[in-house]
Amino acid sequence: MATRKRLSPEESRLAALESARALLIEAGPQAVTLKAVAARIGRTHANLLHHFGSAAGLQRELARHLAETVCSTIVDAVRASRAGLGSPREVVDLAFDAFDKEGAGALASWMILTGNEDALTPIVETIHDLVDEIAPEEAAHGAAPLQVHEETLALVLMAMGDALIGQALSRSLGLPETAARDRAERMLMNSIAALTPQG
Repeated sequence: MATRKRLSPEESRLAALESARALLIEAGPQAVTLKAVAARIGRTHANLLHHFGSAAGLQRELARHLAETVCSTIVDAVRASRAGLGSPREVVDLAFDAFDKEGAGALASWMILTGNEDALTPIVETIHDLVDEIAPEEAAHGAAPLQVHEETLALVLMAMGDALIGQALSRSLGLPETAARDRAERMLMNSIAALTPQG
């Protein structure tokens, strides 16, 4: 008879969060339950209750996990873009994919609809931390802190809206499905151009 590998508490939490993330992407936020996640990782419902306290706690931690993973990737992309190694479009695609393909938009909507708005706090806090981390670097390139905050707000709102109704709205308006991403890319490119010294 095979024995289950003993995981540290942190390994167990991470396995649960990765499983919850996979469920979110595959079947939507309503599929992210303690029971489903426990079954997927071969743990008990009680084990997950111990780690997260409730389904709402699991969703809150999943939101934090998604936000931290995505923001870390976006920071790397912003730095690469500033160093000439990446493009504004890569930054845009990462942000939009986080809310669309990675499920953050669906999860946020689900939490709002089920009265779990406080679970959005980790997403908001992580994005705020992202902005606070890159704002000094952007200031070194001539950006005002307020400008970085405004552009981050616009990018996140565009990505969230696009994940929720972008495809249908673009089609209705006779625009390509990439219209919101294209607009966000132009916003970032205009910002970079405004900060680039003219020779």
